[in-house]
Amino acid sequence: MTAATRDVFEHYHAGWEARDPDRIAELHTEDSVFHLHSGRPPVRERAAIREAVAGMFALVPDLAFEFVSLRTGEDFWVVQWKLTGTTVTGAAVDVDLADFVVVDGGAVKEKHSYVDGVAVQAALASPEAAGAEAH
Repeated sequence: MTAATRDVFEHYHAGWEARDPDRIAELHTEDSVFHLHSGRPPVRERAAIREAVAGMFALVPDLAFEFVSLRTGEDFWVVQWKLTGTTVTGAAVDVDLADFVVVDGGAVKEKHSYVDGVAVQAALASPEAAGAEAH
């Protein structure tokens, strides 16, 4: 990982830790792709990425990230996390996540997040959570 890529990783993760959609979106290229591989299509461009991230934090306001491992290259990183929190309906979230991130020009060009689909479905099983997720 180059120093520039490491810097993007550190700032990007800090934005997620702070639950700050504006800060996260600012670290994406204008034409960036954000794809949470959970059966939904990818989100494209900063404004839409900001909206998608804000929706995640609205659904799980106390979302927390436990670092598992990090692999890096010159212009990418792959990181494993354990996500925990509580949905707005009170359901516990305990999900494994792997992110593959491509960096271009000091910003996130692509972010692909792969989650444990069974754990996500269990956390979102209540009708109230499904309604909150759609907003």
